[in-house]
Amino acid sequence: MNDAAPAPAPEPTAAPAPAPRRRARVRAPELVGAGGWLNTGGKELTLADLRGRIVILDFWTFCCVNCLHVLDELRELEERHRDTVVIVGVHSPKFAHEAEHAAVVDAVERYGVEHPVLDDPELATWKQYAVRAWPTLVVIDPEGYVVAQHAGEGHAHALARLVAELEAEHGAKGTLRRGDGPYVAPEPVATELRFPGKALLLPSGGFLVSDTTRHRLVELAADGETVVRRIGSGVRGLVDGPAEVAAFSEPQGLAALPDGSVVVADTVNHAVRRVDPATGAVSTLAGTGRQWWQGSPTRGPAREVDLSSPWDVAYFDDRVWIAMAGVHQLWTYDPATDTVAVAAGTTNEGLVDGPAAEAWFAQPSGLAAGADRLWVADAETSALRWITADGTVGTAVGTGLFDFGHRDGPAAEALLQHPLGVTVLPDGSVAVSDTYNHALRRYDPASGEVTTLATDLREPSDAVVVDGDVVVVESARHRLTRLRLPEEAVRVASVAHRTRREPTEVAPGAFRLDVVFRAPAGQKLDTRYGPSTRLLVSSTPPELLRAGAGAGTELSRALEWDPAVSEGVLHVSAMAASCDDDPANAYPACHVHQQDWGVPVRLVAGGAGRLPLVLAGLDEETAAG
Repeated sequence: MNDAAPAPAPEPTAAPAPAPRRRARVRAPELVGAGGWLNTGGKELTLADLRGRIVILDFWTFCCVNCLHVLDELRELEERHRDTVVIVGVHSPKFAHEAEHAAVVDAVERYGVEHPVLDDPELATWKQYAVRAWPTLVVIDPEGYVVAQHAGEGHAHALARLVAELEAEHGAKGTLRRGDGPYVAPEPVATELRFPGKALLLPSGGFLVSDTTRHRLVELAADGETVVRRIGSGVRGLVDGPAEVAAFSEPQGLAALPDGSVVVADTVNHAVRRVDPATGAVSTLAGTGRQWWQGSPTRGPAREVDLSSPWDVAYFDDRVWIAMAGVHQLWTYDPATDTVAVAAGTTNEGLVDGPAAEAWFAQPSGLAAGADRLWVADAETSALRWITADGTVGTAVGTGLFDFGHRDGPAAEALLQHPLGVTVLPDGSVAVSDTYNHALRRYDPASGEVTTLATDLREPSDAVVVDGDVVVVESARHRLTRLRLPEEAVRVASVAHRTRREPTEVAPGAFRLDVVFRAPAGQKLDTRYGPSTRLLVSSTPPELLRAGAGAGTELSRALEWDPAVSEGVLHVSAMAASCDDDPANAYPACHVHQQDWGVPVRLVAGGAGRLPLVLAGLDEETAAG
C-alpha cells in the first residue's frame, strides 16, 4: 500500500507542430511579360509585392481545355484561402492569336478569371520556370522559393494540403502575411450577350443562343438582336427547373431533337441538358456534374456516367453526338435507351484517322450533321474532320497539333487556326468558323478546295444558315452577324505558322524520358489493384522513334531516336493515382493526376540525353531552369 499523495496531473500542453517538410530551396525567378498585367487595376506586380503570401502560378493558354479545367479546380481554393494565397495566371500562348493582348483581355473575362494575370506573349516567364506543358502549376512559398510543380489537372486536393502546410509552417515562423490580395475586378460592360458560344435556328425564325459567360441561354427574334426571353438565372450552377430558376455553367453547343426539344452542351457542368422550348424548363439529360477521369465508365445510363467538358452537340444517325472536348473524344446519347457511350477517340490528343476506336482527336469543339457524315471542328489540330455512321474517321483539312495559319487552296495545303464551329451549307459544302483567324472559311468536298467567305469577324465560334444568308456568332463582339453567302468565296493571302514553342534539342540515338511524380504530402501511390501509373509514348512522324514507343506502367522509358529523322514531336501521356495515406481510414479518398505533353524536338549532336517532365513534385534539373 502506497500512502504517498498522488502527483498532480501535468498541465495540458499543445501538441508539437509537425516538423516542416524538407524542400529544395530554389529561388523563384521574377515574373516578366511583355503584355503587362490584367486584373490589378493597372499595377505592375513583382514577386517582392507578393512576399509573405503563398503564390500559385498557373501557366495557361486560353485554347487549352485542360487549362480551363484547372481554372475551375482553383476556384474553391482561391475563395477559401483568399487572405493567404495569391493565384497568378501566367498566360503563355500556343497560337498566334493568343499572343494578341486584346484576345487575352477577352479570355480573362470570358472564363471568369478572378485573379491577376500576367500576359507573357514571348514566353519569357514560361522559359524561366522551365515549363513544358499547358497547364502547369508552380507553388512559391512566402519567402519566395519554389516548393512544388504540377503539370496537368487533378491536383486541387494536393494543392489544398500543401497550402495548409505552408500556412502552418510560415505562420509559426512569422513569415506569412495575411490580408487582401492584389486582384482588382474590371468594370462590367452592358451588352445583351457576353461571349456567346453557339446558336440554333428556331422554327419561329428566331435564334436560341448560348450566352456563355453569363451562364444562360437567350432567345432572340428573327432580327438577331431583339431579346424574346432568357433561360437560366445567370448564376453559375447546375440546377434543373423553370427558366428563371435553372442554372448553367458556361453552356456552349445547341441542337434540336425530332420531338422539338433542345439539347445543350453545359460545358463546365460536364453535363448535357434539355430545354422544353414551350416553357423554357430545363432538365438534365446526361452527366453527373462530375468530370470524367481515366478509369471511369465509358458507357451506361446517361445520368450515371461522368462527362468531360462537352462543347457541342448534333443530332445524327438517330443519336445525339457530343463533342467531348475535355477527353478528345466523340460520345453519343441514345434517346431510345437513355444511355451514353464513347463513339470515337482513345483520349490521346492528336490527329489520327481510321477506325473510330483507334482515332485521335484534339479538343473537338464543333459538330454539324451532313447527308452522309458528321463534320467535326477539331480545334487543337486546327483541322476539319469527319466521321461516318459506320465509324470511319477522316480529315479534310489540317495536319496536326503544331501547324496552323490562314492559307486557301487545295485541302492538303490549306491551313486553319483553332476553329470552334462547323456548318453544312445548302450545296453540301462546309463552312468553318475559323475562330483564331477571325474568318469564315469554306471547304468544298467536290473540288477539295478551301476558300475564305468572310474576314474581320471577331472570334467566330458558330454559324447557322438562314434563307441564303449565314448568321455568324461573333463571340468576341458579343453579337450575331448576318452575311450574304457569295457565289464565289474570297481568296486571301496565305499565312502559315508553327507553334511558338522552341524545339528541345536532343542528341541522336539513345535517350531517357523521365516523368517525375512524387505523391503529395499525406498520399501514396494506389497499388491495391495493380500498377497505379501509366505511360504512353508515341511520335510524329512515327519514324522519329526507333525504339521506346508504346504503353507501359513505368514512368521512365528508354527511347532511341532515328538519326535519319531530323525533327518531330514527342507525344507523352502520363497518369498516376494516389490515395490518402491514413491506415485508420478503410475508404481513403483517391485522386487521379494526368497530363499529355506534345514536345517539339530537334536532333542535334551534343543535345540533351534526358527529358524530365514533371507531373507532380519538383525535379531538380527542371526547377533550376
